[in-house]
Amino acid sequence: MSYQHTLLHLTDVHAVAEGALYDSVDPVAGLRAALDAAVASGGAIDAIVLSGDITDQGDEPSYRIVRDLVGEAARLLDAVVVVGMGNHDERGAFRSGLLGVEPSQAPYDDTVWVGGLRIITLDSTVPGAHHGDLDDDQLAWLADQLAEPAPHGTVLTLHHPPITSTQPLMGPILLRRPERLAEVVKGTDVRLLLCGHTHAASMGTLAGIPVWVGPANAYAADPLTPAETVRAVPVRAFTRVDITPDQAMATLVPLAPGTPVYEVPTADLAERLAAGH
Repeated sequence: MSYQHTLLHLTDVHAVAEGALYDSVDPVAGLRAALDAAVASGGAIDAIVLSGDITDQGDEPSYRIVRDLVGEAARLLDAVVVVGMGNHDERGAFRSGLLGVEPSQAPYDDTVWVGGLRIITLDSTVPGAHHGDLDDDQLAWLADQLAEPAPHGTVLTLHHPPITSTQPLMGPILLRRPERLAEVVKGTDVRLLLCGHTHAASMGTLAGIPVWVGPANAYAADPLTPAETVRAVPVRAFTRVDITPDQAMATLVPLAPGTPVYEVPTADLAERLAAGH
């Protein structure tokens, strides 16, 4: 059986309705740039996945901005939209402003199908805290969802990574008790975990399953700063995810503000490479 599912993974958008973050970052412009790049590519994208910190302050006006921008891109791409909570999000406004449903303070867990691929979103947030956790009911729900394998497998998304980070400050605010999640997903059809939170692209494994921590769409954390220093830099990116029978592949897509180094027809470059140039 041959298939390919292509997902657009965006995380840590940190949208604000007015003004800029830290007097210099325009997160809405960053989101618009990512969506415009996806639409301009002309490629087939099956789903737009947002894995938390969709807004910076958890306010309805910011959620509505994201809803409109992502909704229009999804319409143009004929893609479904998958959203998840982050520690900067607020459950009530997330539901009313982004989803257009009644507000609730219950965890937001969901399952979305893209053909034979199942995408499961887990709400790893702990209201009022920056660390992540999953309660017994959520893990039982996940186990029930995974009891029946999906034809093309499952992509699991949650905001807080269940793997370590090179950033010392991140240690206490990652997903706590990750071994509980590992026990549930071990031996299932989960092909890939998509996360965010750290603002630094990285990868690892959980129960032998690849874990991709996507780059932040708003700004990046510098993972090589001097000791006792934290630095954020104006670097934006998102991820293209491709799921095929043999591979679950994540490719970082930089949003470079400058002029391209080169941009030539594919056939011309292929001809030069074939000629050994």
